[in-house]
Amino acid sequence: MIAKEIKIRRGLDIPLKGQVETSDPVAYSSKLFAVQPTDFRMMKPRLMVKEGDIVQCGSPIVQNKLDERMMIVSPVSGTVKTIVRGEKRKLLRIEIESDGNQNCIDFGAIDPASAKKEDLAETLLKAGIWPFIRQRPYGVIAKPEDEPREIFITGFDSAPLAPDADLIVDGKEKEIQTAIQALQLFTEGKIHLSLHKEKNKSEIYSRLQGIELHSFSGPHPAGNIGVQIHHIAPINKGEVVWTLKLQDLITIGTFLMTGKTDFTRRFVLAGSELTEGGYFEAIAGVQFSDLLKERLVQDNVRVISGDVLTGNDAGKEGFLGFYHNMVSVIQQGDYYEFFGWAAPRFKKHSVSKAYFSWLMPKRKFKSDTNVHGGVRPFVMTGQYEKVFPFDIYPVQLLKSVLVEDIDLMEQLGIYEVAEEDFALCEYVCTSKIESQAIIRDGIDLMIKELS
Repeated sequence: MIAKEIKIRRGLDIPLKGQVETSDPVAYSSKLFAVQPTDFRMMKPRLMVKEGDIVQCGSPIVQNKLDERMMIVSPVSGTVKTIVRGEKRKLLRIEIESDGNQNCIDFGAIDPASAKKEDLAETLLKAGIWPFIRQRPYGVIAKPEDEPREIFITGFDSAPLAPDADLIVDGKEKEIQTAIQALQLFTEGKIHLSLHKEKNKSEIYSRLQGIELHSFSGPHPAGNIGVQIHHIAPINKGEVVWTLKLQDLITIGTFLMTGKTDFTRRFVLAGSELTEGGYFEAIAGVQFSDLLKERLVQDNVRVISGDVLTGNDAGKEGFLGFYHNMVSVIQQGDYYEFFGWAAPRFKKHSVSKAYFSWLMPKRKFKSDTNVHGGVRPFVMTGQYEKVFPFDIYPVQLLKSVLVEDIDLMEQLGIYEVAEEDFALCEYVCTSKIESQAIIRDGIDLMIKELS
């Protein structure tokens, strides 16, 4: 039985062109895949392979120096082709050329009904499955030794151009149920599954056992796990909860049933700069350059792994991120507009009435990456509060981070948020403040000072 509907009233659905109609996902693969340590927060990577090494699906590629039990593994079998480093030799990615055979290490199938918590955690860590389990506060990979107060699962994505929620879980009921049964070993609290009143229509959800269902409605960021936790059971100081997405459950359940790592996921290719988008099924880390061939409207585009608000600039030769279920393609904003702020503007979206586009509320807009101005001091406009559905003062929290006042950060709610929760604040900001980066710095400071 679904609980009483929770209505999210503060937020914003950005009306972007390029939304893809739901369709059966098409299988996709490429010769090149990548493991990207930058996908993981609080990861200090130790490289465990060298160029030319032969690896299997499930072979350890990177070890976390901060917790040597935790491995990032190869998503495919093949040969380590290139190790890419950035400034100060920062490890950016390990590129693996697939042999097409998908030979996997067999870790052995696990029945959650008879498994012990410690043994299960050890296997998930060794097989590279554990990083799918993240925690709040801080939005980082969960610690296996912690006992979470509760576990929260989000069943939908409300970000711009997001994929159909039901398509992700279609035909995966057994895998999801197996994962839920395993997660019950780690907590004495409830396991919550949040669904959208209109977006989640599959009958699968009502048949799942061992969970408490919640119904949400309203605009983005209703799909953010932080928003859902805040409205169901907020986090207090000293408490830890674990978070997952439904697609993460599918990966965990598949591993438990087969004993083999399978990072196959369904994702959408969407955006205004595509002649044709679509739904695809591929292994996380796949290079998506072949998908873009013959599909780009123009060459001057930004290709994003993830959504347009929180995703990474991957480039046309980029790879699908570990946690991502979409690739977004929009126009680059590398142009200058003389007196652009003074033009009437019918083709640009704005949350204020500065542009005449507000007269066409149902219109879809072609967005780009131009920020239309430079960073300036905070302007107290009340814009943040209109799109920030937390009972938290967002501007005051950001300022407390900037002055590194830990006590004030605690009082203002730093434990409840992650950078994604401030993405809309950044979008509507008159001052062009990079709110997500500030919050991430604040979280990093909390971890450093309180660990």
